[in-house]
Amino acid sequence: MGYQAKFEVWRGDSSGEGSLQHFDVDVEEGEVVLDIVHRLQATQAGDLAVRWNCKAGKCGSCSAEVNGRPRLMCMTRMSTFTEDETITITPLRTFPVIRDLVTDVDFNYVKAREIPSFAPPEDLEPGEYRMTQIDVERSQEFRKCIECYLCQNTCHVVRDHDENKQEFAGPRYLMRVAELDMHPLDVRNRKEDAQEEHGLGFCNITKCCTEVCPEHIKITDNALIPMKERVVDRKYDPLVWLGKKIFKREELEQRDATGKLSLDDAGPENGSPLPADSIGPIGS
Repeated sequence: MGYQAKFEVWRGDSSGEGSLQHFDVDVEEGEVVLDIVHRLQATQAGDLAVRWNCKAGKCGSCSAEVNGRPRLMCMTRMSTFTEDETITITPLRTFPVIRDLVTDVDFNYVKAREIPSFAPPEDLEPGEYRMTQIDVERSQEFRKCIECYLCQNTCHVVRDHDENKQEFAGPRYLMRVAELDMHPLDVRNRKEDAQEEHGLGFCNITKCCTEVCPEHIKITDNALIPMKERVVDRKYDPLVWLGKKIFKREELEQRDATGKLSLDDAGPENGSPLPADSIGPIGS
């Protein structure tokens, strides 16, 4: 049974000028918010800009804020709302508006490029990689990410503090660093990367990123908190601290007359693990 719904849709552009525009739109049973936006384009607002692609919850393109909550419009059913409710659709607040509901998410691609790729041991040839099933399963959940950037949008570290964008990678890419750190064949010091380069310390585990994830990835519990725990162990454990001091002395001795460290030498500057990473608990 169809009915007519009330919509408030943001109309504006990159100049910063814009406002909510009211529409009365027909709604049919079983429709989602993206269906209504398409109907608006076809009947009342032919120039309404919206980004979308698959309409199946797999491409992450149609991210927006529906009644203030970051959602995928293609996965938000109209049955979620009452017939007399006014539904507000606005662009993702964290990113600059290009036009109407389309935002510039270039920030996320910049952060993606800042993360060094998988770094296997140099003596391991392609085809020789071996992993146990439990190691595969540890990071399998993170690969479900569709890069809708709802987690990036809702994280208050950048949502409310634009000045943090330079230092903070956001939950999506900290999750990527955590995934690589869990990989048994990755030799790069991801813990130091996370803390020093990607702003892990900014995260205060409010779990808002987990709440909006359409793939139900437990970003906070399974990626960010474990990564924080490993960073704390790495940074403040007294045995690790001692190992770093010893390694620093060896590093200084390895430097040649030009002051440069050989790429054959282990250390975080060339992506190799520190000897301190292998220090175990004190024996009884």
